[in-house]
Amino acid sequence: MQAHPKHYCGVFGVYGHPNAAELTYYGLYALQHRGQESAGIVACDGRQFRVHRGMGLVPQVFSGSLLHELVGSMAVGHTRYSTTGSSHLRNAQPLTVDCARGQIAIAHNGNLTNAAVLREELEAKGSIFQTTVDSEIILHLLAQPTVGRMENNLVQTLRRIEGA
Repeated sequence: MQAHPKHYCGVFGVYGHPNAAELTYYGLYALQHRGQESAGIVACDGRQFRVHRGMGLVPQVFSGSLLHELVGSMAVGHTRYSTTGSSHLRNAQPLTVDCARGQIAIAHNGNLTNAAVLREELEAKGSIFQTTVDSEIILHLLAQPTVGRMENNLVQTLRRIEGA
């Protein structure tokens, strides 16, 4: 048995607060022990995303002036400890995409056990991946054009992924 628990990433989100990014920063700071490789925050004002990601500890990645540029009443943040994918800025989360459905952002803590199969299937259908993290698979599944509401697509995506 390990003397200390092993942690893999931290995720923190805020909804409905005018300083969502700043609160998310403090949440990530408290979760820093869960991931010291990279950190990122995406904020949304209901119209557009503003995102910043960087390598290093939360205080190294975010300055006070930078946090003020992340305007919005919604934010999600992530600290990374890589369990899949390499240690590069392109793998820092939250991940964002502009697609036919609009803008989508995700922050994911876990490992998909069926990632290889899903990635191969998505690539065969034309998906182009920008990272080596399995979390991007979730983003591609959510962005798939389907009939109906985004909530239905979320349910379909959750049924397809395996793992945590």
